[in-house]
Amino acid sequence: MDKKIIGIDLGGTTAKFAILTPEGEIQQKWSIDTNILDDGKHIIPEIIESINHRLNLYNMKAEDFIGIGMGTPGSVDSEAGTVIGAYNLNWIELQFVKKLIEEGTGIKFAIDNDANVAALGERWKGAGENDPDVVFVTLGTGVGGGIVAGGNLLHGVNGAAGEIGHITVDPNGFECTCGKRGCLETVSSATGVVRVARALAEEYAGDSKLKAMLDNGEEVTSKDIFEMAEAGDVFGLRVVDRVCFYLGLACGNLGNTLNPSSIVLGGGVSAAGEFLRSRVEKYFREFTFPQVRESTKIKLAELGNEAGVIGAASLALKFAE
Repeated sequence: MDKKIIGIDLGGTTAKFAILTPEGEIQQKWSIDTNILDDGKHIIPEIIESINHRLNLYNMKAEDFIGIGMGTPGSVDSEAGTVIGAYNLNWIELQFVKKLIEEGTGIKFAIDNDANVAALGERWKGAGENDPDVVFVTLGTGVGGGIVAGGNLLHGVNGAAGEIGHITVDPNGFECTCGKRGCLETVSSATGVVRVARALAEEYAGDSKLKAMLDNGEEVTSKDIFEMAEAGDVFGLRVVDRVCFYLGLACGNLGNTLNPSSIVLGGGVSAAGEFLRSRVEKYFREFTFPQVRESTKIKLAELGNEAGVIGAASLALKFAE
C-alpha cells in the first residue's frame, strides 16, 4: 500500500482532518469540535485521540503514513513546531504542538499558519495550478494570505511574511486592530465591507435600499451588500467599487513586487465570485506596469473549505524527500 499523508485544519470552532494520497487526493474526511476550555489545553490531546481512533477504524498504523501537516491560527514557529498567541483557541502560552503530536501518534509532524497552508492548498490543487509563484489572499472576518515564491512559502524573518491584510491602502483610513491606519483588512474583510458602507452612507443622498437599511440601523452583512449591488442598487455598487479599488491597489502592489503567475482570492467575501473578481482585476490593471499586467492573473479560489486540509497535508510531503 502506498503511504498516505494527513492534513489538519485547526480552527476556533472545528478541527478538520483528511487522509490523502501523496498526489493530494482526499480519501477520508472528518471533523471534531475544537474544545477551547481551560486555556485550550484539551485541543492537542483530542486531536491525537481522534487520529488514533480513525487509524484503528481504518486498520492503519503509524508506518502507513509519510507524515501529518497542520494549519493553525496564531504565531507559528514551523522549525520548532510551536504556536503562541492563537487567541481564538485560548492559546496564550507557548504550545509544543509538534512534540506532543509526534509522541502521541508516532507520525512525523509539520505545522504552519492557517493562511499559509490555505495558500499551499490553492497553489497545489486549486486555482494556482501548481505554479511555483502564487499569492493567496483570503477575505474572511479578517484578511490573511500566503505567498509562494519559487515553490517555497515565504515566512520572513519574524514569520510575518504574507500578512496581506496589513498592506496600507489608505493612510488616513480606519484604525486597524494592529495599531496602524488604513490596512486592507479594515476595508476588504467581511466587517470592513460593512464599515466602508457605513462611512459612504453619510455622504450619499440618492435612493437606495442599502442606504435606507443602514440609516434605519438594520443588520447588514457584506453578503447583503454584494447581493444588492449585483441587483443594481446604485449605492451598493458604489460601496463595492470602493472595496474593489482597495483590493485592486493591494493586488497591484503585490503584483509589481512579486510578479506571481496568479493572485488567488479566497475566503467568505470571495463568494461574490466574478462580480468581485472582475472589478478587482480592473483596478489591478490600473495599478500595474505592463509586464506584470500581461503576466499576472487575478483568480478566484477553487477549493473552498478543503484548501486548509490539502495545504496542511502538503507540508508533510517534505518527509518523503
